[in-house]
Amino acid sequence: MNGFTTERVPAADGVHLNVAHGGHGTPVVLLHGFPQTHLMWRHVAADLAGDHHVICPDLRGYGGSDKPRVTGEETYGKRAMAADVVAVAGHLGVDRFALVGHDRGALVAVRGALDHPETVTHLATLDVLPTLDMWDILHGADAAVAWHLYLMAQPPGLPEQMITRSADEFFGHFLDAWVRHPGAIPADVRAEYLRASREAVPSIVADYRASAGVDLRHDRADRDRGRTLRMPVTAVQQSWGDRLGFDGAALWRRWATDLEHVTLDAGHFMPEEAPAEIIAVIRSLLGR
Repeated sequence: MNGFTTERVPAADGVHLNVAHGGHGTPVVLLHGFPQTHLMWRHVAADLAGDHHVICPDLRGYGGSDKPRVTGEETYGKRAMAADVVAVAGHLGVDRFALVGHDRGALVAVRGALDHPETVTHLATLDVLPTLDMWDILHGADAAVAWHLYLMAQPPGLPEQMITRSADEFFGHFLDAWVRHPGAIPADVRAEYLRASREAVPSIVADYRASAGVDLRHDRADRDRGRTLRMPVTAVQQSWGDRLGFDGAALWRRWATDLEHVTLDAGHFMPEEAPAEIIAVIRSLLGR
C-alpha cells in the first residue's frame, strides 16, 4: 500500500506475519477477511494514517504471513491468531490499540478483545456475528448460504483436495457473489487475492475448521461464565431488511453493553465498496 512500510514481524509461537503499517497517532489495527489480504484496507488505511498509526497484518495462514503446519485445532484457532496480533503490535511498540476486523478478521478481533481487554481499547466488527451465534442461527434451508462453512468444517483431506483442484473458481465465487459493486475490487487486486488464496488452501481450511471446533468451545465457555466485551463496540452489517432472518443488534448486545449497531447499503466487502462510510464508522467509534 502506498505510503506504508511492509515487513515481516514476529508474532506468537514463532510465527511471522506480513504487516503493512504507517501513519502517526493513536494506533488502529485492521484485520482482513476471506478470501483477501491486508490490501482490502487500502482506501480506509490511507485515510486513517493521516492521524493514526495504522497496522494492517495478513492473518496467520493468509497472504504473505507464515502458514504453520497444523499440529492441532488450536494452530488456527482465533485465540492463537489474536495472540499474533497482540504480539505484532507489541513488536511495533504498541501496547494498546483499537481493533477493526472484517469477516474472518472480525472473529479474530472479537477473540482478541475478549482475551486481551487491557490491550484492545475499541472494537469494530464488519459483517459477521460471533462464532457461537453464527452457528446457532444457521438452520435448515437457510443455512445453504453458508455452505462453505460446512465444507471446510469436515475432517482434513477432502475439503483441501476439492478446493485445491478448483481454487480460482472456489475463491472467485465469493469475490463475485458477495460484492454488490464489482468495480470495487479491480482486476489486479482480485488477481492478487486469488493468487494468495490459491497458495494458502490448507491454512484457510484450517481457519474455518477451527470455527466449528475450538473457537466454538471458547465462545461457549465465555457465554457460560458471562464474559463480555468491556470496550466500546461497533458492529456493522449489510442492510438485508426482512431477509436478515435474525436481530443482529440483539445478538451483539449479549456480548457488548456499549454497542452501536450500524447497517450499510453495501455488499459484504464493505471497506472496498463503501470506504467513506467505513472510515466514518471507525472514526465515530474512536471518538467514544
